[in-house]
Amino acid sequence: MEATQPRLDEPKSVNRKRWWVHLVLITSYLLVVALLSMMRNKPNHPALSHTATGLLIVCGAELLLFGIIFAAAWAASRASRDDLRLRWRGKGMPVLLGLGYSVSLRIAVGVLIGFVGMVLILSHVMTPDSMRDFFDKNRPGVENLVDVSAMRNNAAYFWLSLTVVSFVVAGLREELWRASFLAGLEALWPRQFCSTPGKVCAVGIAAIIFGLGHVSMGVIASFMAGALGFGLGLIMVFHRSIWPAVLAHGFFDATSMALIPWALEVMHHLPKP
Repeated sequence: MEATQPRLDEPKSVNRKRWWVHLVLITSYLLVVALLSMMRNKPNHPALSHTATGLLIVCGAELLLFGIIFAAAWAASRASRDDLRLRWRGKGMPVLLGLGYSVSLRIAVGVLIGFVGMVLILSHVMTPDSMRDFFDKNRPGVENLVDVSAMRNNAAYFWLSLTVVSFVVAGLREELWRASFLAGLEALWPRQFCSTPGKVCAVGIAAIIFGLGHVSMGVIASFMAGALGFGLGLIMVFHRSIWPAVLAHGFFDATSMALIPWALEVMHHLPKP
């Protein structure tokens, strides 16, 4: 008697309880971090400290916390390297892709914000003056994240922000979070989230949660983080690897960090409406 062969289009068998633990842990992590950021959001107390030593301590603590949650989620689900899209594909190609995508994402986020602003003005929801006032009051609270004075005057603090913070704490940690979240959705609801439209939908859900995770920096920063997260998620899904997204995220944040002192100086000297 001929053995029954499994259908190629059947989703692989998974332990749903274990994957539920994985998804709950990963989702809760970012929401709890956002809540803690809002609770500790005090003037003149940036999350990344005032000194290079303090910055390293904070980064180490955040990486340790994420590492514990990530390890617990992986221990529950036993997600494979392919589940988490951890394969490095194409020698130096991820670096080149990361550079190119970081520029594209910056342009895309800028165009999106300009488009939304134009729609609000043309639909008479806001006037140009009220729009300018809204942006002035709700600009990204970078002072809640870094010490701008230390960025200007402390070379170690500046370069640690551009390297450790941008590429490890932001790029690697946050893209591992995104890959873990997407893996959870795909494992638990393969028919809904394993098709191309389903993966785009999953990226959108991850982007919303990612945006909420940055709400302590303000409404505009939260929106920008969500838009950036959507783009990074699409990169990850399209290339089936986290590394182009990790590097694009790192280059994007490093450029933003480098421009912070200059941008705030320019904004300080702009005439008030």
